[in-house]
Amino acid sequence: MQRRHFLQAAAALGLLAPLRLPRTVAAPATQPAPSVDSLAPLAGDLTLYLGRGEGGLYGDVISAIRKRCPDLNLEVRRAPAAALVNTLEAENRYGVGKADLFWSIDATSLGAVAAAGLAKPVPDDIRALINPGFRYSAWAAISGRLRTLPYKPTLVDAAAIPKNIMELADSNLRIGWAPTYGAFRSFITAMRLLAGEQRTREWLLGVKPHARSYGGELSVVMAVARGEVDLGFANHYYTLRLKAGKPDANVELALTNHDAGSLINASGAVLLSDNPLAAQFLRYLFTREAQQFFVREAYEIPMVTNVEPPAGLPSPINPPDIDLTQLTDLQGTLKLLRETGVL
Repeated sequence: MQRRHFLQAAAALGLLAPLRLPRTVAAPATQPAPSVDSLAPLAGDLTLYLGRGEGGLYGDVISAIRKRCPDLNLEVRRAPAAALVNTLEAENRYGVGKADLFWSIDATSLGAVAAAGLAKPVPDDIRALINPGFRYSAWAAISGRLRTLPYKPTLVDAAAIPKNIMELADSNLRIGWAPTYGAFRSFITAMRLLAGEQRTREWLLGVKPHARSYGGELSVVMAVARGEVDLGFANHYYTLRLKAGKPDANVELALTNHDAGSLINASGAVLLSDNPLAAQFLRYLFTREAQQFFVREAYEIPMVTNVEPPAGLPSPINPPDIDLTQLTDLQGTLKLLRETGVL
């Protein structure tokens, strides 16, 4: 993905101020998301591997599809995304592939499956629904998630928060993180690509002495609100969800510039078999109703042009120049997290 296409997509999602682009730059045409009523009901057998799913919210989408499609025999296997990547690779190695579709919460796990040669091409009609900067041949980006720094304004002045993610290693801020969470691992994978292996190692070792670990990124945001830590690393929607339920929660969002701390990652799906139901199921996830659900209930960023992003996103957003398809080296990231004692 070229940088100009990434920025065009971010602008289309309402994430960036208007950009002055060369007149010769033209994004591929994007089709509006269809209504679910335009799709035929699904019928037959389908196996979905689900890399968790935002506190059960993805399960709600699956339940809605099951209700609409009573003749669909859908088997769902849920596990952490990294564990399912290992399972898929092992099943392929021994010739016992079972899954038709892998739906995951981050680009790193999706890229790892694609890099293993397990992905079937995304149909052109599905790719045409996706914002141009997030179109890939091997997997379909379903919703966007922005890396942010949730912080407690009564404990830390926004002006004191570095605009370079690497500078946090040298700060005296108390930091919350969730190293076992897939989004954090994608964040570290992006840092390895952007800053290099050695600098990322030094960063982890620098942050670790003043970091507190939590089981998930919602827990990180809640810890910030309670004042257990000054700031944390988390995807944007955890703060938006907390504030939707507790408008007086004392937590705000900060961003770094052009580095892993402002990465726009994506959940998505990989087609794993020639079962036509896999692509048909994927089409349901790009309906206007499904994309609106991801915004309304999960506060995620839609990947279609005719659905508005959630309110409350921080700005301006200056994402790094990175191709999400490069976030494939999950094992290298896990190795580094273990070597540094973060895991």
